Amino acid sequence: MDFRFTADENVFREEIQSFLKQELPKNWAGGDWISEDDDERRKDGELSLSRTIRSKLARKGWLTLAWPSEYGGMGASHMKQLVFNEEMAYQGAPGGGGSGVAMLGPTLMLYGSEDQKREHLPRIARAEVEWCQGYSEPESGSDLASLQTSAVEDGDDYVINGTKSWTSGARHADWIFFLARTDPNAPKHRGISFFVANMKSPGITVRPIRNMAGVSGFNETVFDNVRVPKRNLVGERNRGWYYGATLLDFERSGVQRPARAKRVLDDLVALAKSRSLSGRRLAGDPIFRNRLGAMAAEIEACRLMCYRVAWMQSQGELPNKEASIVKVFSTEMMQHLYNLVIHASGLQGLLLPGSRLALQNGKIARNWLSSFSATIAAGTSEIQRNIIANRGLGLPRG
Repeated sequence: MDFRFTADENVFREEIQSFLKQELPKNWAGGDWISEDDDERRKDGELSLSRTIRSKLARKGWLTLAWPSEYGGMGASHMKQLVFNEEMAYQGAPGGGGSGVAMLGPTLMLYGSEDQKREHLPRIARAEVEWCQGYSEPESGSDLASLQTSAVEDGDDYVINGTKSWTSGARHADWIFFLARTDPNAPKHRGISFFVANMKSPGITVRPIRNMAGVSGFNETVFDNVRVPKRNLVGERNRGWYYGATLLDFERSGVQRPARAKRVLDDLVALAKSRSLSGRRLAGDPIFRNRLGAMAAEIEACRLMCYRVAWMQSQGELPNKEASIVKVFSTEMMQHLYNLVIHASGLQGLLLPGSRLALQNGKIARNWLSSFSATIAAGTSEIQRNIIANRGLGLPRG
């Protein structure tokens, strides 16, 4: 197997680097693990920067590189899409597309009606609309199939009632894709349907949730007698669980984490060269150098796992257990990395934004705190290991 990129892919990577050098502020340090929905960062204009860059990416056709041309894409290879995602993540660049590009778009291509594809996909490709995801509920997290948000038929509509938790980016989203129960008497996996809805629909209320890192990217989204047209039902009624699971495979399989981890590791090496603990330069400590080497190997292993997923997609396959492997490995890898960063930073690395002594303006502490949730979001590590055991190794349930 040849692990090298083609000449065309390398030229494209240089194009992306040149674009980002021109568009990002000169002092840009990246915003990894920080939601663009965060109040403090919005004050600095980063939400505006994200939307500006996203619009420019859309005009270049880069936002949806691998999508078919009839839906606003360029019909590029999955490897070219990977190069784009990797470079954007390494630079910590905002505006990469969000859940509309990465999750909903591919799902609609598989299961949406032609009318839904024509209505939503070109608008996503043109960066005209922002999406959020309504899956988890206050009493339904890892056991997502136990969700209780209801969808009751009434004339030409479904009437939606219920509450969704951890809705990332809901305050600025135009549309939401979500799961709701359409048959309360069916087995729990078989009575769920997949819908899309306009966030301006009467009855939708969004309440911010601030996490322990001081970031309020999460939200609680309440549906109170919200009327959703029947045309917004995606695929077959009561088959939403299976469409939603496919969407999660798209969410779990990206190359962004190892690419971003490589940037964090490069920054950590620079920190180790300039920093001393207990009177000893950190870069000269053989134990710390050994941990750096092990961390670099872990990141590289994760990167190659992601490349395999991209190759499978290029062959028309839908990675399932492979996406779970990437998800559990990459999120735990990020926790290992930030633990190492905190070790290298000492007590100063624990200072949050607002302290004049905080390293990197408090980004280290904030990212370390945020990394804990990564093994929970989009399916816990325990759930991923169950998928790997059942679908990958063929082990029995229970």
